Amino acid sequence: MPQKRLPELHELEREVMLEIWSRRESTVREVLDGLNARADKTRAYTTVMTVMSRLAEKELLVRRRSGKTDHYSAAMTRADYEERRAAGEVANLVDEYGDTVLVHFARSIQQLDPERRKELRRLAGKKPAGGA
Repeated sequence: MPQKRLPELHELEREVMLEIWSRRESTVREVLDGLNARADKTRAYTTVMTVMSRLAEKELLVRRRSGKTDHYSAAMTRADYEERRAAGEVANLVDEYGDTVLVHFARSIQQLDPERRKELRRLAGKKPAGGA
């Protein structure tokens, strides 16, 4: 059975996910503090809380309640997310453009350096992340 295609992360969602991926588990306050320590603008607690809640609804974060505090962790590794997103994007392109997009992929691969093609063949032989 094909996996559910993952949603694209918008700017703040991506910032939150990067912060979560850098930790095992975090509260909204910890993520907010991490974001604000590096950001050019200060984020509001309620904004980050809303984004994290929506990421949990999208099944990208797992929420665990402890007393009155929600703790969040990533539902998958960054590598798994990127693998599944890329697979979904390619599937979308193939669904929309069929063989035409595959021809363009093949042409692009033929133009690559031989060492890079060799590495891509090696990667293509690996089992996809999250696959059966």
